[in-house]
Amino acid sequence: MDTWLVVGLGNPGPGYAGNRHNVGAMVVHELAGRHDAGMPRGRGAKRAAPSFKAHKARAAVDELRLGTGPGGAPGPRAVLAVPSTYMNESGGPVKALMTFFSVDLDHLVVVHDELDIPAGEVRLKRGGGEGGHNGLRSISASLGTKDYQRVRVGIGRPPGRMDPADFVLRDFSGVERAELPFTLDTAADAVESLVEVGLLDSQQRFHAPR
Repeated sequence: MDTWLVVGLGNPGPGYAGNRHNVGAMVVHELAGRHDAGMPRGRGAKRAAPSFKAHKARAAVDELRLGTGPGGAPGPRAVLAVPSTYMNESGGPVKALMTFFSVDLDHLVVVHDELDIPAGEVRLKRGGGEGGHNGLRSISASLGTKDYQRVRVGIGRPPGRMDPADFVLRDFSGVERAELPFTLDTAADAVESLVEVGLLDSQQRFHAPR
């Protein structure tokens, strides 16, 4: 069974951990926690401490079965990863992990923040532009292609004349933090849906008006 690689983008270190730019890494930690705890669902469900381990590809990784297979069997093998490099150097770890774990491009999913999507909404796509996102630019350059799947977690546009670069490197506001568990849960569900039913069916599910 083919291995999936799910990469959550962010910057390393506690100073960045709560930034909007790190929401991709937050989603991957959410996925790891729900599976290591036996896949509880819903906001407030108990999560285990994710069992990430340092990998020589300059990333923290957690290996597990993701989603659900035929007849309710465990889904395919997946490697959840958060690069330990800064955002603009994400491509090196992603390429190295794909090589180490023999992951096809079709089975790469990158989870990242998206300024051009309203806060709290989740969208999925394959390929296309990077929208000025330095993590995506680095991955596309390292892989030599933009043709990989993405789970885009909306953080909205900055208020007033705030520089987008400053906005993404600030922590979520109090109001946003109250909604964040819902957003992380939805984005984690979107990743599992990609693995279980593919991009088109997942888009129909998660892009429907709410």
